[in-house]
Amino acid sequence: MTELSESVGRRKIHERRIICEGFQRDDGLWDIEGRLTDEKTYPFENQYRGVIEPGDYIHRMGLRMTLDDDFLIHRVEAVMSHHPFGVCPEITAAFRRVEGLVVKPGWSRAMRERVGGVQGCTHLVTLLDNLAIVAFQTIAPLKKKDPTVESRGKPRHIDSCHALRSDGPVVREHYPRWYRDGEVSGDS
Repeated sequence: MTELSESVGRRKIHERRIICEGFQRDDGLWDIEGRLTDEKTYPFENQYRGVIEPGDYIHRMGLRMTLDDDFLIHRVEAVMSHHPFGVCPEITAAFRRVEGLVVKPGWSRAMRERVGGVQGCTHLVTLLDNLAIVAFQTIAPLKKKDPTVESRGKPRHIDSCHALRSDGPVVREHYPRWYRDGEVSGDS
């Protein structure tokens, strides 16, 4: 692992953990699950919960997104066990509004139209963005072995980052059909 350079003397104040996992289901669908937690290293008063001690979760929440091979979202489940306000869990059912969307370019915008801002929860929206990435990393490598995948069109991850740009050496070597010398689409 590449390490960051050493910093000046300091003490940790906050820790956020995001853990995402991808699962292939027995029924042919895919479950992509994520958990987000936040903790402080000092005690503080919370009107809803009283004193939150160091190491206690401020946020502890999870999401499961069930998709098919074409990245169509069939089901979303959101849960919260720790939250700073009593009303927070009221919004979890709203995340079913992303059912029916396809994880593809434009996903983040479409998802935010349904659950962004006051229509959702900032933390769960962040988690959904992470789950979309993990969906690609879970499903795409296994679909790549399927001979029909190449006939479906340009792989979605081409032009999604610097390394996978259409005019770059990685695409030239691994996806020669989609290599375009000097032609990055910039479609994101």
